[in-house]
Amino acid sequence: MAIRACIFDAYGTLFDVNAAARRLSAEIGPGWAAFSDTWRSKQLSYTWLRSLMGQHADFWQVTGAALDFAMAAHGIANRDGLHDRLMQLYLHLEAYPEAPDLLRRLKAGGLTTGILSNGSPAMLQAACTSAGIADLLDSVLSVEQAGIYKPDPRVYRLVTDSLGLRPEEVAFHSSNGWDAHGAKLAGFQVLWINRAGQPAEGLPCPPDHELRSLAEVPALLGL
Repeated sequence: MAIRACIFDAYGTLFDVNAAARRLSAEIGPGWAAFSDTWRSKQLSYTWLRSLMGQHADFWQVTGAALDFAMAAHGIANRDGLHDRLMQLYLHLEAYPEAPDLLRRLKAGGLTTGILSNGSPAMLQAACTSAGIADLLDSVLSVEQAGIYKPDPRVYRLVTDSLGLRPEEVAFHSSNGWDAHGAKLAGFQVLWINRAGQPAEGLPCPPDHELRSLAEVPALLGL
């Protein structure tokens, strides 16, 4: 069945999650990349743990708690409000260079475009506006509508319920291997954007395709 919608994870797929720490790398120090990795990994861990514990909090709160942990773990002092400045930068993460052109090509090809993200609605609105892609998206869906984080199946059903499509009519794109498996379990056609060249996850329901960047998507979709 032909693809009718292209849906994207936001953080790490459309938006560079290292951009905030990179912009303040001079203050963070030479270990800024490792610090950023800790921030991101703890951010994801907290989403999974809160889902399992039945203690949901929105992604802004989770991101702040993960930042607290990363700063403590790397011995980074909160000088000159560094914590708050990093959080504000997280609202204005840079989009990957190929993302805007890809979205324009998809829309020109008659496909519905959208986001399905752990991000809170306010975070997603800020990031899309800052990156200049808000007008290129037909739908921006947050897990807050389900009250639980990916990869819970209820999150992926937000796409089909919102767009009125069958799962197989949706191409889902994510840089996160675990997210790609969750989306495939939901019945989507899944493109894993494996930017970092990670090994395959040992999980059920592997993605249909593995790409290195979003720039490879149009050729795969025949655009």
